[in-house]
Amino acid sequence: MTTTPPPPSIDGAALLDDVEAFHRRFNIFPSEAAYVAVALWDAHAHLLDCFDSTPRLAFLSPEPGSGKSRALEIVETLVPRPMVAVNASAAALFRAVSGAEGRPTILFDEIDTVFGPKAGDNEELRGFLNAGHRRTGVTYRCVGDSQTVTPFPSYAAVAVAGLGSLPDTILTRAVIIRMRRRARNEKVEPFRARLHEKEGHALRDRLAEWAEQARGWVMGAWPEMPEGVSDRPADVWEGLLSIADAAGGDWPKRARQACLTLVEASRANDKGSLGIRLLTDLRDHVLIGIDRLPTVAILDRLNALDDAPWADLNGRPLDNRRLSKMLSDYVTADGDPIASRNIRTSGGILKGFFAEDLTDAWARYCPSPTSATSATPLHPSSEPLPL
Repeated sequence: MTTTPPPPSIDGAALLDDVEAFHRRFNIFPSEAAYVAVALWDAHAHLLDCFDSTPRLAFLSPEPGSGKSRALEIVETLVPRPMVAVNASAAALFRAVSGAEGRPTILFDEIDTVFGPKAGDNEELRGFLNAGHRRTGVTYRCVGDSQTVTPFPSYAAVAVAGLGSLPDTILTRAVIIRMRRRARNEKVEPFRARLHEKEGHALRDRLAEWAEQARGWVMGAWPEMPEGVSDRPADVWEGLLSIADAAGGDWPKRARQACLTLVEASRANDKGSLGIRLLTDLRDHVLIGIDRLPTVAILDRLNALDDAPWADLNGRPLDNRRLSKMLSDYVTADGDPIASRNIRTSGGILKGFFAEDLTDAWARYCPSPTSATSATPLHPSSEPLPL
């Protein structure tokens, strides 16, 4: 017979309020949802073994001076066994996560040096960060003179900060906080480690004590997801919502509002792969109200789109060969690779693509179209060829 664990004697909602207030003293986040998510993430690091996966916390910005490193500093005071991992090697992280002293919370500043365009050879480190979001995640390496294949556990809470963006393998497993430079009217309290670390550590110790009491409520919980949140986003938020439910007060409601806000924001910022961008542009800007179009007209329309990559792909515009190759990676509803077909026009027979061949791929891969979507005005040379 299953017994219900006793409720925590510590007021979890008041504790999370205090954690959020501590962040607000030193951090300017872009939204209310961000404060809620970061406070829940701090708490989740103390309950990592209760979950099947751990979301990455990603502080990203397009420019320096946006408060990313300060955000990590505050997180560092609140999480168990923080390990600041700037310039850490993959081997060091492997051993730290599997060490006898306990799993660290990894805080990786300047993550663009690992994943950015100037990252260089960081394959082992990238592999570690990709694998470690699942409790079952391990990384295999050959060890010793005999080169014995040895599994290294990779499961660890990881918060990162960096410029630009990150690969989809990280973004789709992350709570993304897009930081901005402070406006002139936005004020924060200067963080001084010798003065404020003790306050953060006191909160950390309270979080650890509450986590032990709440463990029975969080372990194996299946929190109700907000409508429309499923698949990978649900994996990201499941543990955070479990913590909010265990804390009580207004945190269950605030957590679900934050979940919806940040999931929608991540979808709006997610351009997907280049292939998904191509499919989406074909649906939203090229084949609107048209059941077929010759390839020459499709290319003309794509290359004329503003804020699209097609006119400059590594210095060259999208051409017939690359268009065909990219679309052939997707299949029709019948399972055949999408390919050009003959289209009869007044000038003869031209190769082109049919909307019906793309419909299944549009439904499976493209984000839902918005009411604001409309065909982009075309240059006169882009008028459809008469059929």
